[in-house]
Amino acid sequence: MPHARRYFLFAIFAVGAQAQWLNFPTPGIPRTSDGKANLTAPAPRAADGTPDLSGVWLHEHTSLAEMRRIFGAVADTREKVNVPGMEADSISKYAIDILLDFKGQESPLRPEAAAMMRRREFNSDPAEVCRAVIGIPLAGLLSEPIKIIQSPRMTVVLYEAGNTHRQIYTDGRGLPKEYDKPAYFGYSVGHWEGDTLVVESGGFNDKTAFDMAGHPHGEKLRVVERFRRRDFGHLDVETTFDDPQMYSRPFTVKIPHDLLADGDIFESFCEENEKDRAHLQKQ
Repeated sequence: MPHARRYFLFAIFAVGAQAQWLNFPTPGIPRTSDGKANLTAPAPRAADGTPDLSGVWLHEHTSLAEMRRIFGAVADTREKVNVPGMEADSISKYAIDILLDFKGQESPLRPEAAAMMRRREFNSDPAEVCRAVIGIPLAGLLSEPIKIIQSPRMTVVLYEAGNTHRQIYTDGRGLPKEYDKPAYFGYSVGHWEGDTLVVESGGFNDKTAFDMAGHPHGEKLRVVERFRRRDFGHLDVETTFDDPQMYSRPFTVKIPHDLLADGDIFESFCEENEKDRAHLQKQ
């Protein structure tokens, strides 16, 4: 898929290296006798008894060998980009292609959506890379981690990529039937089903893509995420996308996350960190 590979290289070049925070051991982390975080300890609980999802999380990495197998030699950017945090194996394979698990005619992508992808690729301007907004799920599948802050009536997800955030209301409200203003990250409400936080989102605009390949979505998109912290250091995230305008049926991806026990997110400003716009203009 040439278009996906082109977007892949642009995005890898444009994304800044993951910032490193001060070397500070996070309080409240269970540790083994050697001082390392005990990631298999029981998941912490909030005051109301629900699992506490708070923490800094990074998606499960896809190995460089697996990237090469799926996407070919173009996935190996180690020889092209010598900057820590920008390697191909620092992102999720689903960041490149959200429909990776579908083969050939199994893909739910509608013909009109495929045509939209081709038009966007043809009209894309690499010089505008810093002005592009990264939506979901892509903002959480790049090299940068996310940070979840959980409180009784709201859970907030902070994305290092793009300095963006989401608010998930857990105060009993439901999604509205109509939205005054569609949003890049939509509107989200959540409720607990046992130890799983179920998040429903709607009210998206159509200005972002699911992945680097440019798979689009429309304003009728509905997203259901299921967050389950199975132990202290591991978070299972299952996401179902339902967009009847662009896809013939809903589809689901499952992406495990690992806790960065003594890590944190940091500010990231593309306009200041970006060094490759001049090179992208020559592509």
